[in-house]
Amino acid sequence: MPEPRRVLPPRSEAELLARADALAGRTLGDVAVEHGLAVPANTRRGKGWTGTVIEHALGANAGSRPEPDFRLISVELKTIPVGPDRRPLESTYVCTVPLAGDAAPDWRDSNVRRKLARVLWMPFEGDRAITLPERRIGAPLLWSPSPGEELALASDWETLMDRVMLGRVEEISAREGECLQIRPKAANAASRRLAVGASGAREPTLPRGFYLRASFTAAILERYYA
Repeated sequence: MPEPRRVLPPRSEAELLARADALAGRTLGDVAVEHGLAVPANTRRGKGWTGTVIEHALGANAGSRPEPDFRLISVELKTIPVGPDRRPLESTYVCTVPLAGDAAPDWRDSNVRRKLARVLWMPFEGDRAITLPERRIGAPLLWSPSPGEELALASDWETLMDRVMLGRVEEISAREGECLQIRPKAANAASRRLAVGASGAREPTLPRGFYLRASFTAAILERYYA
């Protein structure tokens, strides 16, 4: 397999959207081969591969930094598996939860808000009966939260982060939050991060992530595709 073809970061939203439009209707395998990226042998070993292929093809350049994927234009990329009815099949990861007392003072300065201020949604076929390379990429959507959506996101963030800062992270359930939820996010059960405990001291716990509920992203896509 040759070295992956280099793709320069887009310098405008128009350039990014043109690249995204050019991917619509193509299979992930076709895009991967064009860019010199390896194709996984099976779905179970391909977790994260879809995002990697689309990120590379579009020129995302943030890497693992806590900032939007397209740094020059402050746009975040979210790939989202959808069913035949175009509804999301799972929740969408946003970013890690600051557990050790180092959270932003309010919603306006939060990493969640920074990540979701401008998002390029890239849906793709998520039917498990279709092999990863054969799954097709859907039409892109460039989105920013409406005032109502931002109000709902801010309300969930504030409620959840209040509990984190009070040392009650272990009590938080994925059922909480209308559009934003907190769930464990770890490579394995042995992963640990320090978090504010009930006594105020830092205690080890599983890493947590912020996720958008599938019902929230479904409403976004439904308005667009309708």
